Amino acid sequence: MALPTIRELLKSTAPKTGVTARGWIKTRRDSKVMSFAELNDGSCRESLQAVFSQENGNFTETLPSLVTGAAVEIQGDLVASPAAGQKYELQARQVRIYGGCDPEKYPIQKKKASDEFLRTVAHLRPRTNKYAAMLRIRAELAYAIHSYFRNNGFHYVHAPILTGSDCEGAGEVFTATAFDLSKLGSIPKTEAGEIDFSKDLLGKKTFLTVSGQLEGECLALALGKIYTFGPTFRAENSNTYRHCAEFWQIEPEMAFYELEDNMELAEDFIKSITASVLENCPSDMELFAKFVEPALMDNLRNITGNKFERLPYTDAVKLLEPENARFDVKVSWGVDLSSEHERFLVENYFKKPVILYNKPKEVASFYMKLNDDGCTVRGMDVLVPRIGEIVGGSERENRLDVLEKRMADLNIDPAAYWWFLDLRRYGSVPHSGFGLGFERMMMLITGISNIRDVTAFPRVPGYAEF
Repeated sequence: MALPTIRELLKSTAPKTGVTARGWIKTRRDSKVMSFAELNDGSCRESLQAVFSQENGNFTETLPSLVTGAAVEIQGDLVASPAAGQKYELQARQVRIYGGCDPEKYPIQKKKASDEFLRTVAHLRPRTNKYAAMLRIRAELAYAIHSYFRNNGFHYVHAPILTGSDCEGAGEVFTATAFDLSKLGSIPKTEAGEIDFSKDLLGKKTFLTVSGQLEGECLALALGKIYTFGPTFRAENSNTYRHCAEFWQIEPEMAFYELEDNMELAEDFIKSITASVLENCPSDMELFAKFVEPALMDNLRNITGNKFERLPYTDAVKLLEPENARFDVKVSWGVDLSSEHERFLVENYFKKPVILYNKPKEVASFYMKLNDDGCTVRGMDVLVPRIGEIVGGSERENRLDVLEKRMADLNIDPAAYWWFLDLRRYGSVPHSGFGLGFERMMMLITGISNIRDVTAFPRVPGYAEF
């Protein structure tokens, strides 16, 4: 039987004898007759104080090894603590050292370390209070996402990570190959001198996926409502606080959903998973509200407690144009709104989340359904405080002739998307979907301002350590 976690021990309804706790020493302090060590196993933010006294054993040889970072097992009795702020403490009787630690070299000290430094020791930063709390919230958020879709009749599906299509059409993709790149001279070439990917393992040029949407549409037009939740990749040389080369994305696709249904689902989804984390991670959320973002709880209550504003793109432009003096990028009809514009709408004008819809077709992906005006598409973006866009989606173009013309206008080869076009040939229906970046949702939930700090091992331009 597994030993109880420190979280379980701290939630005990009564003192216990013969308790065993395992974890890592956070700190230790000594008095003349006692020593006190804070033990944490990662199960919760709080540590269990272990008390070493001469009355309960001879710890003279052991105490020097009970330093910050050491991995230990402590056996003793769980008793009511006389100290304020903690319900129980562990009166130690026996100690086992699993792994020692040199306190002079250990990078994680009691003093506060910068986020920049901690990124250089990403293998150890989960032992800090902040990053352990982030990872627990990340786990809870993932569970809330799966629970939401399961409770709403969605099927969880797996889109391929290796794909022959560039969903976004932007070309910012990682090429995947089985060719031995250390032997460039042996890689087969075409008559034009280009790499002959027909001789590669998969028989064609393939990429790491930027989105599971296109495959998701295939599955939604058979199963009704599906979602994917997996890693996606962008070969975008963008060194900003909002971008990573590898990130996780949630992408639901729904048959018989039009744009209005899509907007309703996105709003309900964001509200639900936010409320779930607030309910189930109170201690960890308290840490971020206290030490990371003082306005965090107000921001999150703003999301869960307000109806999201529905705002057509054209109306957004009319609101933003008089404010052009404050923006780096000036707004006019046809401009793809940037983060500064989105945040103004959310934080300054409406002071609540906004769903922006009916954007110009020139700044939209080829698969978004064209409106009757011929100028705009039935796309939508959910905008939230601090982040700006957190969800992007649309009603998908389900008319074969319109989609083919749109692809021709954008010089997209229809032969590469023959199977995607087939969906419009055989039993086509209105359908919609959206994508939510998991890491951006984590930034919203925790108040962390840099995407590098809401994932354990970030992949960004110029850096793939660990």
